[in-house]
Amino acid sequence: MHITLRPAEPADDPFLYQVYASTRADELGLVDWSAAQKEAFLRMQFNAQRQSYAMQFPHLDQQVILRDQVPAGRLLVDRGEHDILLVDIAMLPEHRNGGIGTTLIKALQSEAARAGKPLRLHVEFFNPAQRLYERLGFARGSQNGIYVEMIWQAP
Repeated sequence: MHITLRPAEPADDPFLYQVYASTRADELGLVDWSAAQKEAFLRMQFNAQRQSYAMQFPHLDQQVILRDQVPAGRLLVDRGEHDILLVDIAMLPEHRNGGIGTTLIKALQSEAARAGKPLRLHVEFFNPAQRLYERLGFARGSQNGIYVEMIWQAP
């Protein structure tokens, strides 16, 4: 398995939407909406998220994750003056649980250690990915609503 990253481009928008929609599939399986209603909702939410991220993180690094040169997911990172923030990492279902996320997070940890900065992220308190972050040495920080801040600092 060869994992690489490349900058996201406007031509990647359909793929990036597909990744986003795949992360909401379980949640939308619980609502009694038509396929068209779900699609409209997902498009609205995808666009709102993009606008929100653009305002919150003007230096956001948006990458397409490639597994053996095949688009597999997205990685969004904001490299600030005092920390590195993992804004989002998401893979299509067929690429999940195969070590890609672990590989990329470890690379971010190495980058943070070299820079002498903490690596931060926020995760929903019910998201099973918390176990991965804890295995990788992240500690729980503050909680804001449904989100828990997790922080990794080089030893």
